[in-house]
Amino acid sequence: MDFDIVALSRLQFALTALYHFIFVPLTIGLSVILAIMETVYVMTNRPIWRDMTKFWGVLFGINFAMGVATGIVMEFQFGMNWSYYSHYVGDIFGAPLAIEGLMAFFLEATFVGLFFFGWDKLSKRGHLVTTWLVAIGSNFSALWILIANGWMQNPVGAAFNPQTMRMEVTDFGAVLTNPVAQAKFVHTVSAGYTAAAVFVLGISAWYLLKGRHVQLAKRSMTVAASFGLAASLSVVVLGDESGYLSSEHQKMKLAAIEAMWTTEPAPAAFTAFGFPDAKARETHYAVHIPMVMGLIGTRSLTTEIPGIEQLVDRGELLIKDGIKAYDALQTIRSVAPGSPVPQDAKDMFESKGQSMGYALLLKRYVDDPRQATPEQIRKAALDTVPPVAPLFWSFRVMVGLGMFFILLTGTFFLLSTRRTLDKHRWLLKLAVFAIPLPWVAIEAGWIVAEVGRQPWVIEGVLPTAVAVSNLGASTLLITIAGFAAIYTVLLMIEMKLMLKAIRKGPEEKAPAPVPAPAAIQTQRA
Repeated sequence: MDFDIVALSRLQFALTALYHFIFVPLTIGLSVILAIMETVYVMTNRPIWRDMTKFWGVLFGINFAMGVATGIVMEFQFGMNWSYYSHYVGDIFGAPLAIEGLMAFFLEATFVGLFFFGWDKLSKRGHLVTTWLVAIGSNFSALWILIANGWMQNPVGAAFNPQTMRMEVTDFGAVLTNPVAQAKFVHTVSAGYTAAAVFVLGISAWYLLKGRHVQLAKRSMTVAASFGLAASLSVVVLGDESGYLSSEHQKMKLAAIEAMWTTEPAPAAFTAFGFPDAKARETHYAVHIPMVMGLIGTRSLTTEIPGIEQLVDRGELLIKDGIKAYDALQTIRSVAPGSPVPQDAKDMFESKGQSMGYALLLKRYVDDPRQATPEQIRKAALDTVPPVAPLFWSFRVMVGLGMFFILLTGTFFLLSTRRTLDKHRWLLKLAVFAIPLPWVAIEAGWIVAEVGRQPWVIEGVLPTAVAVSNLGASTLLITIAGFAAIYTVLLMIEMKLMLKAIRKGPEEKAPAPVPAPAAIQTQRA
């Protein structure tokens, strides 16, 4: 990757996004686990469940604060580093983010304070409602952000306005019900639930290994194992839905994930292992599982999944159609205000306008796409292929870890039903070592989602290279270094605070003093 303005802008946003998403999954998942634990406390009136809620709430609070601090920066980057993107689609993209701030984040932030400071001021049920509202707010935040992100993957409910040169909302309901956004939401939230479950499972296992807070640890493990098993199963099922939708809306991403260089006869096989070679256009030492990819991608045995080479050819045709749309747009914009627009230009733009984004891919090679040579058109078509090897391996890391989480949580769920959670020390050690693995899977998933969309910042509409601000490379390098340093410090602070809270453990209530013998005799008298 050449470190030009586009590459540096992408690197900066990727850095801040990946750092921020270290904190988000745990916030989403722990908020629900806290609500479950407190619900049990209110139903049973057993103090240990209150102690569990308060202890895991401390870890939730530390993580929540860091997530807020790292998330604020990302929204400012849209205006600073991606100014043309903000101008081009701000009418659509900005609405879900504004709703997230007004509806979800304010709700979550308000009730987080009541959660921590309302234990002795609210009734049991009143505090329980507060905790559930924190969980709902956390999940609503994810919903609106993923609606915005899902629109970037599948831009529905919007149209390009030649007069304003912007994308504008035509059907906000379609934006909200975008199937890609809904699939991303449930998949991402389930991944957060899994991360929190493995986090609670691992820390509880550490307590059991140390022989500390045994009753709290066993109950926490029971909740984490059952919740985590349901969540990890959901991740796999909902990930299958995301794969199916990719075959409809992001065919090139699916082909790159599978390193499918040419179209195979239906149903396509799944490549379990291999080494993709972009130059040779083949995957070395590939191990195929027959029919699986066809079933995942098309849910049929007769529908083909197009390969990369065929999709490049298709992209070349779309670029040529986009040039016609671009030419018609220039004609429309050249008409003086109040003068009639030539009907043939209007008709051409209406018929080919959906492909205009492909013409913008040529901006990397020529200022006016209408002047592009056949060689430049071919190069632009080849640019529609995202980096295959990173996608291929990231997807398999994500899937492999997902299967591991099902096995891990399922095993501890079975042990909890038999009341033998502390009988196998090697399993407890495995749970401790597994704590960071959900974050590896989640970050790999985001690489699949975002790198797989390249070269588009909005699929088929706006190329990434066109969306950036005109900043100097030195400015970007300085801010990248600054963000990396600040975020690393914040991560170290969180790790230190988390470890301190974990080592301290839940607050121990002092036992009631045993009266002295003389005092006992006095009381009897």
